[in-house]
Amino acid sequence: MFANREAAAHELRDRLLHLREQKPVVLALPRGGVPIGNIIARGLEAPLDVVLVRKIGVPWQPELALGAVVDGAEPQVFINRQLADELGIEDSYINAETARQLAEIERRRKAYFGERAPIPLAGRTVILVDDGIATGSTMRTAARAVRKAGAAKIVIAVPVAPQDTIAELQDEADAIVCLDTPSPFLAVGAHYREFRQLSDDDVIAILSRHNRPDRAGE
Repeated sequence: MFANREAAAHELRDRLLHLREQKPVVLALPRGGVPIGNIIARGLEAPLDVVLVRKIGVPWQPELALGAVVDGAEPQVFINRQLADELGIEDSYINAETARQLAEIERRRKAYFGERAPIPLAGRTVILVDDGIATGSTMRTAARAVRKAGAAKIVIAVPVAPQDTIAELQDEADAIVCLDTPSPFLAVGAHYREFRQLSDDDVIAILSRHNRPDRAGE
């Protein structure tokens, strides 16, 4: 049980300090991964950015991930076909929901980036950060997009996740750092004493503070 995202981030940062010399890029999954990514990036003296990925939920249970979509020159979609077949979910729903989530990604891109281009990833060590992983669909899609963007090394870093999900993600990253793999695993937020929902304004403020020219020495 973590006190809050900030407490978890400090623990996670300490497990990643050996990567500082590789001059990594920290990519956070919005919204919950951004405050964690901010603390890690400061500790590693690394740039911070976000990877825009959205979950595709089951129609009658939106929190259950059927897959995920991530933006880019060629949007990438991951669908758990076995789950879709078991639940009888039709392609028409998957296609419509994918389009809806891509529209939300575009909205967030304009809000978070404005006119700023994303940080180039080719040849870099990339640390993918979130406040936790449940099914792994969102993180898997993000990792594949980062790999396609030319990252030389991918490290997935999260405070909490199920052990079986961590095992399933091993092929998607060069390393995974996870502080706790509780069993039974509940929802991500159940493993934090304080787990407030973040807004777009929270994300924009964190990114602006991290990237402002006068932040050195804070």
